[in-house]
Amino acid sequence: MDTFDSQLAAPIYQILFESIEEGFLVVNKKGIIVLANPRLHELFRYEDKEIIGLTIEDLIPKDIKAKHVKLRENFHSSPKKRSMGEGMNLKALRKDNTKFYVEISLNHVDINDETFVSALVTDISTRVQHEKEIIGLNKNLELKVEERTKQVEKSQELYSAIARNFPNGTINVFDKDLNYIFVDGKELFQLGIKSEKLIGTNYLDKISSEIRPKIKESLLSVFEGHPKEFEIVYKNEFYKISAVPLKDSDANVDRILVVEQNISAQKRISIQQSEALEKEKELNEMKSRFVSMASHEFRTPLSTILSSNSLVEKYQEIGEMEKAKKHTERIKKSVRGLTEILNDFLSVDKLETQETPIKIIAFDFNEFLFEIVEEMSSIKNEEQTILIQIEDDFKEVKSDPNILKNICYNLLSNAIKYSLEDGEIIISAALRDGFLKIEVRDQGIGIPEEEQVQLFSRFFRASNAVNIKGTGLGLQIVSKYAHMLNGQITFESAENKGSTFTIKIPIQA
Repeated sequence: MDTFDSQLAAPIYQILFESIEEGFLVVNKKGIIVLANPRLHELFRYEDKEIIGLTIEDLIPKDIKAKHVKLRENFHSSPKKRSMGEGMNLKALRKDNTKFYVEISLNHVDINDETFVSALVTDISTRVQHEKEIIGLNKNLELKVEERTKQVEKSQELYSAIARNFPNGTINVFDKDLNYIFVDGKELFQLGIKSEKLIGTNYLDKISSEIRPKIKESLLSVFEGHPKEFEIVYKNEFYKISAVPLKDSDANVDRILVVEQNISAQKRISIQQSEALEKEKELNEMKSRFVSMASHEFRTPLSTILSSNSLVEKYQEIGEMEKAKKHTERIKKSVRGLTEILNDFLSVDKLETQETPIKIIAFDFNEFLFEIVEEMSSIKNEEQTILIQIEDDFKEVKSDPNILKNICYNLLSNAIKYSLEDGEIIISAALRDGFLKIEVRDQGIGIPEEEQVQLFSRFFRASNAVNIKGTGLGLQIVSKYAHMLNGQITFESAENKGSTFTIKIPIQA
């Protein structure tokens, strides 16, 4: 059995340790690291397996080590899935005593009555640096605007000196009717407009009627003596307008200074940064779900294999071969389950890296469908039935039989898993207007309506299916395969009534 176990462990560790881009570790109740992947060693600059045996506090800056021991003990006393480092600058300590910023996703697993904590470690140093740079740029920009505004207030000569070099906008002075008294800036130069031609004309006449009411109301309010700052969006461009009152010798506000700046570039950077942060959060959540799913899905069959292996050896020694055979079958079943999980992972990886080629050939679809159903019959419950309905008398189609087989296999596998023990499953096929329509219908547990929007998300498991084995990857794989063939997938489902999945694939002539 040793050879068998090593053959099984190799692909599992290859996927779980070598392909994960984040650092991954497992610690026991005492905080000692018992498992760490190569990426973790790389992040903390340790040699291979050098981290094993260290405590988790060895990877934490000295000033917070003592505090962390208490936090770790509290987590072990009441373990639950959580994230660390979101919204704050959490640091980790490398072997060479350098520090870097991290986010950490925690989970726990109980093995042989002992609680272990697993963690995904993400290096966010680059992101933190970018955030600091953006904050610095914004502060620098605001300081420049404030400084130039004060200079403009001093004299008309300073207005011109600053305005003519003002980037991506204009500096203006308006009277109470919002007529130009002064205007200049690089924006005018880029548009080929001379400031002299604008003096005496009305500012509101130069702007679109769509944004005119808001600008007029905001600028006129500045004549009451209070500065005003606001943003305008027009034709996918962003403008920041800052206005301050200018007083005459009698302390009356008779003019306003208006700085108008095109901030589209900064806004787009900010939007892109926000979107990137949101995607990163989604990725971290997905990775946390992966760790949780993997811990659950791998733990049960591996435990079964381990216990059955011991029992097989025991029963063989005392000559009870029937009992030994029973546990051998349990091992085989667990291996098949692990193989299905690994196949799902490998299928997703191939689809993501576009390593799955498309091979269009002509083949007998009737024979193809009956072979799939016959193959799936070996994994269904004895009382379950799978019916085939082919509406049209067609045989030969042109498509990729391997991709279609994966689609049908995943849909039928789901129908079997989520149907009652004596449930009926129907797979039907029809050829209409150059499209092959394949439909798989079951009378199983169905999908809660409020969760259906997430159905094709990676690692998604419906709340009523958490106790049924699965990776949450099957429907995403089906969706990607359907799109590879320029097809589409739709579904109808009602909780406790069943689900119907429909695939429409264009068939080549």
